[in-house]
Amino acid sequence: MNRKETFFNHITEGYKTKGDYITFGAAMLDGETVKDAFVKIPLKTLNRHGLIAGATGTGKTKSLQVMAENLSEKGIPVLLMDIKGDLSGLAEPSPGHRKIDERHAAIGLPFEAKKFPVEVLTISEQEGVRLRATISEFGPVLLSRILDLTEAQSGIVSIIFKYCDDNKLPLLDLKDFKKILQYSTSEGKKEIQDEYGRISTMSTGAILRKLVELEQQGGDLFFGERSFEVKDLVRTDENGNGIISVLRLTDIQDKPKLFSTFMLQLLAEIYATFPEQGDSGKPELIIFIDEAHLIFKEASKALLSQIESIVKLIRSKGIGLFFVTQNPKDVPEDVLAQLGLKVQHALRAFTAKDRKAIKLASENYPNSEYYDVDETLTQLGIGEAFISALNEKGIPTPLAATMMRAPMSRMDVLTNNELKKLINNSRLFYKYNETIDRDSAYEILNRKIDKINEREKVDEKKKELAKRSRSTSRRKSTRMNPILKVVTSATFIRGVLGILKRVI
Repeated sequence: MNRKETFFNHITEGYKTKGDYITFGAAMLDGETVKDAFVKIPLKTLNRHGLIAGATGTGKTKSLQVMAENLSEKGIPVLLMDIKGDLSGLAEPSPGHRKIDERHAAIGLPFEAKKFPVEVLTISEQEGVRLRATISEFGPVLLSRILDLTEAQSGIVSIIFKYCDDNKLPLLDLKDFKKILQYSTSEGKKEIQDEYGRISTMSTGAILRKLVELEQQGGDLFFGERSFEVKDLVRTDENGNGIISVLRLTDIQDKPKLFSTFMLQLLAEIYATFPEQGDSGKPELIIFIDEAHLIFKEASKALLSQIESIVKLIRSKGIGLFFVTQNPKDVPEDVLAQLGLKVQHALRAFTAKDRKAIKLASENYPNSEYYDVDETLTQLGIGEAFISALNEKGIPTPLAATMMRAPMSRMDVLTNNELKKLINNSRLFYKYNETIDRDSAYEILNRKIDKINEREKVDEKKKELAKRSRSTSRRKSTRMNPILKVVTSATFIRGVLGILKRVI
């Protein structure tokens, strides 16, 4: 048996699966694709999370697209974070190409052009189904971590939430929270202090500044009603295909605070909502986070800790998270350690620092007698990737340099007209894009403040009237009665004495 046949058996045996699976492509040996040496990933293991990494232009986005398509075909819903704006083409079939046919002939897979059910979502001013969440849904702990508050400031946030719960003040958007913070150190200072303890004006000022920072990044659009129900992410179409929800994020690349806020809230909501299911036959939902470094960029230790905890726990809910980034080092080590599937596209070594990064990246993969990993990493072509996964027993599969299959859908964006048509045909658009601004803490507190001000005006008037009354009374008491004044005058007294003298 020659080396190629041995390699074929090595891959075929290593990627054998009893349950359902998706096929990424065929393994390569010495730079050539080995036909029918399929690299197959069991659906059962996809909730163990994953990583898609590689230098710009090496095919990361197309690998993401291939995975989303195949998951949808298997009836698994997908959520894609579309940072670069090049994933909307999933809604239209591929026009095909001679090179695609050649690639698939080498792999041993037939090529079929298909379109997939797509829902376009947004958290910014872009068109799409609007995703929102209320301040109350975040809760004091998560909100404090997102704002990177101190322990004392977090305590104040907890007091504010408790006061609002006790007094039936709904916290829906940022203006609600800003209003109650201002109220706690002005009109409501005594009331809150008597019941819950003293609140520092300096601390509330610091919290307000953090809120303004979040608001400037677009938080005012994200916080509010109607809240998005995460169960709307796990839908299938009439043909049983999982719906692919594409979240448009092209205008928030320079707003990492908003992006990490949204992601953390979404993951926390999914974890709280979905039931435990352990390792089932297939995942409930797969989430792809493109440009994943934006989540971790400038994140506080508390925020990173929260993300790490959710990544560890959420897989028991049947949720798989896939981070897409240029270099594995963009993902914290504690998170990287939780990722069962790794799709590593080529890395480029232009500097000594790059070569060190490649050396570190190669250590994330199992040893192989067929590859010099760090050398092969720099030689992979476009649409080729190292793949390391877990089999159904949780054992790492053989390392395989893989010729990735081509996407079945369009590898380009939708036109404006196609996008508008897709959005207008969405039933979720009409469910979530209605603006709701019901009575909440902002309006209720304004009315309460108006009443307080009115009472203060009435009290001021009463005090003014009382003051005038006392002043008038004092003036009257010091003025002599006219009759008494005449009777006690010297002239009157001399006259009376003269008359008495004559009479006597």
